[in-house]
Amino acid sequence: MRIGLDYRPATSYPNSGIGRQTLALEAALRANPAVQLQLFTVAPEDHRIRRKAHCPRWGSPLQGLHRLPIRLKFEAGFLPGALREAGIETYIANFNMGLPLGRKPEGLKYVLQLHDLFQLTLTNAHGSQLKARVYGYTDKLSIGWSVKVADRVWVPSQYTADELVKLFPQARDKVRVLPNLVLPFSGEPGDISSLQLPARYWLAVGTREPRKNIPWFVSAWQQARQQNPDTPELVLVGAREHLPSAQQHLHGLHFVSDLSDAQLQALYAGAARLWQPSYAEGFGLPVIEALGLGTPVAVATGSALDEITPADSPRFSPTDTPALVALMTRLAAEPAVDAGPLKAWAQGYGEAAYRRRFDELLEELR
Repeated sequence: MRIGLDYRPATSYPNSGIGRQTLALEAALRANPAVQLQLFTVAPEDHRIRRKAHCPRWGSPLQGLHRLPIRLKFEAGFLPGALREAGIETYIANFNMGLPLGRKPEGLKYVLQLHDLFQLTLTNAHGSQLKARVYGYTDKLSIGWSVKVADRVWVPSQYTADELVKLFPQARDKVRVLPNLVLPFSGEPGDISSLQLPARYWLAVGTREPRKNIPWFVSAWQQARQQNPDTPELVLVGAREHLPSAQQHLHGLHFVSDLSDAQLQALYAGAARLWQPSYAEGFGLPVIEALGLGTPVAVATGSALDEITPADSPRFSPTDTPALVALMTRLAAEPAVDAGPLKAWAQGYGEAAYRRRFDELLEELR
């Protein structure tokens, strides 16, 4: 099979969640002996990716992935002809949209990897109201088009599959679940002594998107600290300015950012618990990363977090403040848990499991 892979996320944001899943797709495709892989992307004129990928002659800013004029030039002007010239039989687009515009050639199959639908269903963080309206409209058109023309839509959780069918009932028969690949950390944990963190702390990851629910969570944590001084201090991976001003300088609240993988590994491993209070998650990468290091987790109910978290992990409503405060008070006094079962659970999202499911879905396309 001659397969083309949309490599734009890996080119522009290789360390992002979507960029890392693009790299996982690339590795799985290269490991399959039946596949001849070709990459397609945009890049600056002098970027090294041009030596191994199909790129338009014109250059593009490295972080220009989501700019509408660049997307249209690539998806409508460049991609249809490039796929034809490369003899591609199946093309995979992987950032919720991005399949070629125009009439679909006979014999060419399209796969859309759709990570979530929050661009359509939630209020997201944008620089201005105008930008939010423009992106909301264009995202609706782009995602709708890609879902319509795709032969298969791969999603990371049953939660996302159900959300997709709610919005696009006609896509029901072509949706398949491909859980994200979560690779274990490699090497030794990094030195985080310069962060000056307390000996015992809780951890939460992600502050920018409203769906992460961090201001609400911090408010509950503050109440728990007032009721029980033994409640651990809280470390947030994200920017201080994403929180309301009244929360930005709370005693016991720490902000960290720009961490290396080795430092992030140390941060997870040192946490007494990871909390994931999101009211909407298409998967929940930090949960599996923490479990893989034996760090216990507590998650909000109502999204993909229900699926990816061990059944005996604590859960809480993402809207019930008194219940969360009570849970925090109880967990603050609990002894350490056995890390073995947590690490074993995380292996279910490792490379072996991912490759098995990926190869099944690829065989279905033959």
